[in-house]
Amino acid sequence: MVHYLFLIFIIICSCSETNQYSNDLIEKKEIYFKNIQQLTFSGENAEAYFSSDDKKLIFQAHDGDSLCDQIYIMDLKTKTMSLASTGYGVTTCSYFEYPDNEYFIYASTHEANEICPPKPDFSRGYVWKLYPGFDIFKSSTRSKDIIRLTDSEGYDAEATYSFDGKSIIYTSIQSGDLDIWKMNSDGTNNVQLTNKLGYDGGAFFNHDNSKIVWRAYYPKTTKEISEYKNLLKDNSIRPMALQLWTMNNDGSNK
Repeated sequence: MVHYLFLIFIIICSCSETNQYSNDLIEKKEIYFKNIQQLTFSGENAEAYFSSDDKKLIFQAHDGDSLCDQIYIMDLKTKTMSLASTGYGVTTCSYFEYPDNEYFIYASTHEANEICPPKPDFSRGYVWKLYPGFDIFKSSTRSKDIIRLTDSEGYDAEATYSFDGKSIIYTSIQSGDLDIWKMNSDGTNNVQLTNKLGYDGGAFFNHDNSKIVWRAYYPKTTKEISEYKNLLKDNSIRPMALQLWTMNNDGSNK
């Protein structure tokens, strides 16, 4: 998943008093956080999500500028980490299957090319790279089996499960623009939910799967539209003023 900031370490916080947490990491002016526990201590670690039983964490990380993100699973009791992706290409946007946590999904370029792709070129400012080799894969926590869920040309990523485990929502460029799509958990029945020019991504279902929330950037002026389209041709996007939107599960009532 494209994201604003790489987190140098992952933290979790709790509202209950316990000796394993600390307030040493909290700014004195911060009034909403307490009982923070640091979980990672090196490299770049980002986009962490809990399993439904709160026992595990899945996230992307790399330690070293020449390396690419891979997907890791952490046992929150022991703090042990294990590689969950293939170790090839670059990965992003991992998410546990709900409600059983038997499977997880993530985006990876390893099928297109096992080599770590070049980093984004920041000579044009801060941009997100939309590697066209990204496809969405489903893997098991019990085995190394990998199932490819998307095979459309171009970027497919930013996928999350519905809470009943039956649907996956994701961002794809298969329409020629970055839109929100929905599919069954086995990769069938792909349905496009957004079609407005601009970036639609980072989508999540609400708990009863009736609603979807996502982030969006819709260029308005001629200059903004031109810049957006030119970057898209280069498989890139510049994160502008993203806004939060909601819609019904079928894409209505945006």
